[in-house]
Amino acid sequence: MIGGSFSENRAGLRKGCGGNVTVYDFDRLSVFLVEDNSYIRNAMEDVLRNIGFGRIMTASNGAEAIDFLKTMHDNPHMTTALGLDLVISDLVMAPVNGLLLLRWLRTAKESPNRMVPFMALSGAADVDYVNAVRDLGANEFLAKPFSVTAVYRRILEVIDYPRQFVATSNYFGPDRRRRKGGRPGGAEDRRTTDESNVAIVYSGDKVKQPKKGDAAVWYFRLPNRLKDKAGGLGHPGAAEIPIDILEKAEESLNRSRLDFAHWAEGYLHELSDLCTQALLKPGRRNVHFEKINLLALELRGQGGTFGYPLITVFGKMLYDVTREGCREDDDMVEIVKAHIDAMRVVLREKITGDGGAVGKELRKSLQKAVGKRVIR
Repeated sequence: MIGGSFSENRAGLRKGCGGNVTVYDFDRLSVFLVEDNSYIRNAMEDVLRNIGFGRIMTASNGAEAIDFLKTMHDNPHMTTALGLDLVISDLVMAPVNGLLLLRWLRTAKESPNRMVPFMALSGAADVDYVNAVRDLGANEFLAKPFSVTAVYRRILEVIDYPRQFVATSNYFGPDRRRRKGGRPGGAEDRRTTDESNVAIVYSGDKVKQPKKGDAAVWYFRLPNRLKDKAGGLGHPGAAEIPIDILEKAEESLNRSRLDFAHWAEGYLHELSDLCTQALLKPGRRNVHFEKINLLALELRGQGGTFGYPLITVFGKMLYDVTREGCREDDDMVEIVKAHIDAMRVVLREKITGDGGAVGKELRKSLQKAVGKRVIR
């Protein structure tokens, strides 16, 4: 279901401990949030609303998102009315995942805005995933578990440090290299770029043609439309994160944490059922372990966001041991059960933070139980 909401905010210069600081107004900006987990989707929507986005549209998977974006393309008045300033999308979804959504958004003729900033959101923050989403044209990667501060910082990265878009025979998306002289303290691009054979587009009616022959590469260096809409063009430099808005959004996320134990128990119940099914069908366990791995990814991504970092730790451990190619014998099923038992203790005892001595003992016991099964 595509959804939307409105919010209000004010921007400009505010007094800070170091003098005046720039704070953007997101009220005129629209964001399209694509997330298959309704719990995470609702929590993220609340965060975006509280940091001031004027329009929030949502979709529950990549297929639904593409259908909606096609509708925007076919109805220009709808595109104008709703706008499309930023896409935030989970990666692991069915039937169409975030990688396929990003590829479609960057390459399809029906895409309403091939240059819209795209922020990938995933608990699978491993190098392979980050590289894959970068190579498909993502602007930023936001790892789960996330915090309000992390969300805000990634949005400011998109607005304050926009990268030129690059079009080649096999890539279209934001420049994957850091811009020379970009963010303060940022690494400079050590490669030299010869622009003699590059077509540079500055606006719809201003194109710098290459000196020799046809262009093999196109650079799109367009005006910073997002900064303009956020009211920041008159304020040089980067904006700051407003403490009052940050605190308001944190309060919203804290309210979402109250229901996390209930949601997590549901995941653990599903994991237990999958273990039982796997023991009953030893010849078809690959299907069960694929589902176990996906549930482990959800727990890995959610725990730290909602105040249970040990759930993230144990979820990642379970995710790693059940990845494609893992053993599918009875010992591996018992390893899954050991992770379930550890996470149930965390939820039952409401162990937040690192759990101190209890948390340390839980980790030690889980590692011992896993090690015993692995070496058998």
